[in-house]
Amino acid sequence: MFWVRKLHKWASVIVGIQLLLWLISGLYFNLMDHDKAQGLTYLNDTHAEVAIETHRLLEPGTILAAFKPSVSLNIITLLDKPYYLLIHEKGLYNHLNNDYSLVDAYDGNQVIIDTTMAQQLAKASYSGEATISSTLLLTPPLDDFPKQRNDTWQINFADNIGTSVYIEAQSGRLVGHSDEHTRLADIFFMLHFMDYTSEGSFNNIPIMIFAFITLWLTFSGLIWVIDMFKRNRYRPKLKRR
Repeated sequence: MFWVRKLHKWASVIVGIQLLLWLISGLYFNLMDHDKAQGLTYLNDTHAEVAIETHRLLEPGTILAAFKPSVSLNIITLLDKPYYLLIHEKGLYNHLNNDYSLVDAYDGNQVIIDTTMAQQLAKASYSGEATISSTLLLTPPLDDFPKQRNDTWQINFADNIGTSVYIEAQSGRLVGHSDEHTRLADIFFMLHFMDYTSEGSFNNIPIMIFAFITLWLTFSGLIWVIDMFKRNRYRPKLKRR
């Protein structure tokens, strides 16, 4: 019984600390600026209409025949120019493992997103006036976007909040913006969802362990109560008149 009481006390400490972290992070979520927390401070979400010269577009069948087998083909616009995006391997979501080929829709040449093009794409999504301080090609996992599973360009801007723009290396897709506001929010999301291993998911090992600790706390508390009843520790004491 000694070890049941001992483990019960330590389990209650762990559960109590996490409950306190839930309260603090929940309070932060109610007080935070949601636009800043989503990285929208310098996000340029206005896109002008792109006039595609349809008569210059190559036949999709020609493009499909020139590259390895694809599950789908989409036409997209990057930097006011049309491209065919061939998807050779498609994940359930964009951030999961995908295999793309980006092809110029006018001349049929494959396009590789290099440093220059990644910077141009980042500038197109950036509404601030700061200059680019550095550009890196990152492989997963990414600190700012742990769910992203594809190689991604990180373009850092020298502004007052340390904005980083992430462009997917194969497709040119804007993964998102990250800055000091989103990184602070990520810390509180980590605490709230117990994502201490940076999996980017609520379904993680720490929260499973916490569930078992909470379950043990319930059973050990029940055992302790039964033991107290057996030893007549809950017997009411009558006051003397």
